[in-house]
Amino acid sequence: MSERWVPLDVTDVDANPFAQFRRWFDEAAGLILEREAVTLATATSDGAPSARMVLLRHHDETSFGWYTNYESRKGQELEANPRAAILWYCEPLGRQIRVEGKVEKMTSAESDAYFATRARGSQLGAHASHQSQPLASRAILEDRVKALDLEFQGRDVPRPDDWGGYRLTPRRFEFWQHRVDRLHDRVIYLPAGSSWRVERQSP
Repeated sequence: MSERWVPLDVTDVDANPFAQFRRWFDEAAGLILEREAVTLATATSDGAPSARMVLLRHHDETSFGWYTNYESRKGQELEANPRAAILWYCEPLGRQIRVEGKVEKMTSAESDAYFATRARGSQLGAHASHQSQPLASRAILEDRVKALDLEFQGRDVPRPDDWGGYRLTPRRFEFWQHRVDRLHDRVIYLPAGSSWRVERQSP
């Protein structure tokens, strides 16, 4: 079968799903405009789902993370149901990675450290926006930013108490490779004691 996609089998992947994620993430460098963009799916306590795009600002050997307003819709859903899924997609390589697991807030120190790296405009916006709440006009939002800019003039902008990071600790990974005729390759990682069990699933 001749095709441009690179086949994927259980024998091709790293035994560690975090290492396999880094491999695909690194191979996507320069191929997509916003490599850190992922879909974040959450659900209410009674199972009503919602999804949106966020930026993946943290990934290491144990977890994945992003930052947001804790009072936002996703923040409220994570408070009620601290489980989520993220989906990373790389169209040029025909790949997607799904990660599912439990979610917890990052420490204040971790959130402070990341907030300090943000552009000042983004820092002011985090204070000005009451995320997911009704807003009568954009002018109101812009006026809040102007007032905050004056309030914090000449000094660093502190992190708002209702803004910070979330950390997802995976319980399931799926690496998906596009193939011709919809006969895609799907490799799944599931916990097996202190390691991971790897299996192929039908497309």
